[in-house]
Amino acid sequence: MSLEQQIMTEMKAAMLSKNEAALRGLRAIKSAILLAKTADGAKSELSEEDENKLLQKLAKQRRDSLKVFNEQNREDLAQKEREELELIERFLPKQMSEDEIRTVLQGIIADTGAAGPGGMGKVMGMAMKALAGKADGELISALVKELLAS
Repeated sequence: MSLEQQIMTEMKAAMLSKNEAALRGLRAIKSAILLAKTADGAKSELSEEDENKLLQKLAKQRRDSLKVFNEQNREDLAQKEREELELIERFLPKQMSEDEIRTVLQGIIADTGAAGPGGMGKVMGMAMKALAGKADGELISALVKELLAS
């Protein structure tokens, strides 16, 4: 079942149960899918990789908004973002733990022979391809900096 079909099924259930928070998040995902499908002018299906990238983007937007709302003490808006983020994360593949990411990065650093901050670009390029959809880019970047500094 494609992501779009899953979203439609969940939307029907959310409407029947009158779950406004779930419905709001599902509508945001559906809207993003429709925009992505029609972005190039022709209606085309999204690959699973494209769907994951789309969900990652939506999750990142929610995390960024959540951070801002928490800084501004806007708990009402932060709660909405938190609810939508939880919903989006249900559709994302399981994220790797920090230790798993660190192990993969150490292997990439060993393969590239990178040492010091100058090797960051090379390591990040390979890491982002290897960990696409499995880990947050900011976490990957922070771990690469840490590993190259030591």
